[in-house]
Amino acid sequence: MSRTLFRTRIKFCGMTRAGDVRLASELGADAVGFVFADGSPRRVHAAEARAMRNALAPLVDAVAVFRDNDADEVRDVVKQVRPTLLQFHGDEDDAFCRGFGVPYVKAIGMGNTLVADGVALQVRFPAAAAFLFDSHGDGVDGGSGRGFDWSRIPSGLVKPVILAGGIGAHNVFDAILHTLPWGVDVSSGIEASPGIKDGDRMREFVEEVRRADCHVEPDIEAGTATAAKANGIRK
Repeated sequence: MSRTLFRTRIKFCGMTRAGDVRLASELGADAVGFVFADGSPRRVHAAEARAMRNALAPLVDAVAVFRDNDADEVRDVVKQVRPTLLQFHGDEDDAFCRGFGVPYVKAIGMGNTLVADGVALQVRFPAAAAFLFDSHGDGVDGGSGRGFDWSRIPSGLVKPVILAGGIGAHNVFDAILHTLPWGVDVSSGIEASPGIKDGDRMREFVEEVRRADCHVEPDIEAGTATAAKANGIRK
């Protein structure tokens, strides 16, 4: 039997109900995301997110998700919601993203024709805590349920990689074995309708992630597989 030395972190995004937030905590999710981007069917206001944050269990992170929001709105969310992380999906630069005193994750749209290589991304966003690769871009928004070719994730990254875009219980096992991400981020893949989470799908997703973790064979001497995963570096 394989022994899991490291585990894939799980973020459930697009939360709109306190009950879903509580269930995410009970199922062992590491983080939940509240979306503040204009035009998103999962968008919530700061007061709503603050109330849902109170349903979070200890040691579960609250992530505030933005897409080209103005600085005053981001500051208001930070003040009211007290997120652990900020996540930016738009054209924000590093100076903007790091200007709120909260660690940030930069989402990279794999729907774009050209995606910078890993070294260029780290030069462009030196303060990013991690990079999240999603299917948005070229007219496709995040949370669309569409996937992308996982082989297009840039190599040479030394910061943690979070995989999103079209993943659910049906394919997260393969996604983890193919990409060895630090974490996975799911929204539409655990929903009955936009913003309304399905408890069975949430549970099945967590089970498939843990099943994948048990199939990643550690090779301590070679320093591959889970050793690379623990540092957020793709094999």
